[in-house]
Amino acid sequence: MPRFPSIPLFFCISILIFISVLLLSIAIGSTDIPLLTTLHILTAKILPLTPPPLAQDIVIWSIRVPRVLVAAAVGAGLAVAGVQMQGLFHNPLASPEIIGTSAGGVLGAVIALAWGLPHYSIFYLPIFSFLGAFLALLLIYSTAYHHFQHLTTLLLAGVALNALLGAVTSYVISVSWTDHEVAREILFWLMGGLENRLWLHVIIVLPTVFTGILIALFYNRELDILLLGNDTAQTLGVQVTRVKTHLLANIALLTGAAVAVSGMIGFVGLIIPHITRMFVGASHRFLIPASALSGATFLLLVDLLARTLHRPQEIRLGILTAFIGAPFFIYLLLKQRHD
Repeated sequence: MPRFPSIPLFFCISILIFISVLLLSIAIGSTDIPLLTTLHILTAKILPLTPPPLAQDIVIWSIRVPRVLVAAAVGAGLAVAGVQMQGLFHNPLASPEIIGTSAGGVLGAVIALAWGLPHYSIFYLPIFSFLGAFLALLLIYSTAYHHFQHLTTLLLAGVALNALLGAVTSYVISVSWTDHEVAREILFWLMGGLENRLWLHVIIVLPTVFTGILIALFYNRELDILLLGNDTAQTLGVQVTRVKTHLLANIALLTGAAVAVSGMIGFVGLIIPHITRMFVGASHRFLIPASALSGATFLLLVDLLARTLHRPQEIRLGILTAFIGAPFFIYLLLKQRHD
C-alpha cells in the first residue's frame, strides 16, 4: 500500500517540483540568467513576444534547453528500466548497472566510436548501445534466470558480467589508444556526462524513452502478475515467454538510448524505484509514471550539482550518481540480508 496520503496529490507535487527544477536547471549554469529572463526566452519561442538578447537566447535555447531535456529523458528512461528489471527478476536489487545492462550498452557505444561509425551517422551510437544492452541482458537472463530471486546469484552474475564487459571495453580502448580523439570520446562515455548535448541528441533520446515508457505502461498488468510467479502468471492467461521477451527488449531500448547520449550513468534505476515505491505502492500502473517523473527530476538535480559545485569546471555526472548510489546500494544490501 502507498504511504503517501493521495497518489494524485503525489503526482501534482512531483510535477510542480519537476517544472521548478527544470526551470532552475535552464537558468543556472556557468553564467546565471535571471529566472524571468529565462521564462521570457522560453515563452518567446511560442508566442510573438519581443525578441530576447541574442547572446542569452543562444545560451538558453541552443545550449541549456537541449541539455536539460536530455537529462530528464535519461533519468526517466533509466528509472523505468529499473522498475521493469525489479519486476521481471523478482529482485529489488536488479538495475541496469548492477547486472551489466549499462556496461553492455557502453561496450556497444565504445565499439561504434572505435570504428568511427558516428562520423557517418550519429544514429549508429544508439543502435550499437541498444544491441550491446540487449545482448548483455539476454546473456545474463538466459544463463541463470531461474535463480535471480536469490540475492547472491544476482550479485555474482552481475559482477561476472560487468567484469567481462569491462575487460572487452578495456581491450577496445587499448586498441584505439593511438587515436587520441577516439580515446577521449570513449573516456567521456565511460564516466558519463551531458555537456555539449545538442537538439540532435534530444531527437535521439526523447522519442525513444517516451516510446519505452508507453511500452512499460502497456505491460503494467503483466508486470504485477509476474510478481506472483511464472506458473501463476501462466494460469492467469499471461503469455510469459512473449511478455518477458518484450520487456527485455524494452529495458535494453531504454538503457541503450540513455547510454548513447550520456554514457555510463549508474544507480538511477536502483534508487528511484525504491524511493518511489514508498509513496505510490507496488502497482506498476502508478509506479512506472511516478518513477519516470522522479527519475527525470533526480537526474536534473544531479546535473545541476555537477555544473555548479565546482564552477566553472564540471564534475562528471557518473561520478556524482556513484557517490549517491553506492551507499544506497550498500544500505539495501544490508537490509536484504537482515530481512
